[in-house]
Amino acid sequence: MAQVILALGSNEGNPKENLDRAITALKELGTVKEVAPYIVSKPEGYPAQTDFVNTVLIFSTPYAPLPLLKKLKALEKELGRVPTFPNGPRVIDIDILFYDNLVLFEDDPQYPLFIPHPRIEEREFVLKPLSYILPEYIHPKLGQPVYMLYRKLMKKKGTPTCRIL
Repeated sequence: MAQVILALGSNEGNPKENLDRAITALKELGTVKEVAPYIVSKPEGYPAQTDFVNTVLIFSTPYAPLPLLKKLKALEKELGRVPTFPNGPRVIDIDILFYDNLVLFEDDPQYPLFIPHPRIEEREFVLKPLSYILPEYIHPKLGQPVYMLYRKLMKKKGTPTCRIL
């Protein structure tokens, strides 16, 4: 079983209920070990939409990275995600942040996969909840613990923009 850290986000309908349904559905693909507090964040890239509710969770699964990604994309669709545009509104978004300690790039045209997820160190809405459940986790590519990445980001940004729901 691999230890995987997933990020979940939603900003359509009832985002908290969407996340709850996704977490329940994930139990068919493995074991949800711990869920971080839900946080509210402003949208990035396309600000003319409602705020997102986000969380991260620790998950163990027997699936290899690419088959897991394909199953997660199918699950998103099953839960009501409709493709829009990058950074656009969504019922549910599930991303693989980390998969064990792998550093991996799969150049599948339909399902490109970057592990660890790119630009985590720039995303408060990922680092803040991750700091609650895995502050000492060492980013396998950057070689720094999550809490340090969060501190660096906050020092750079100044004021936190995410809040606990």
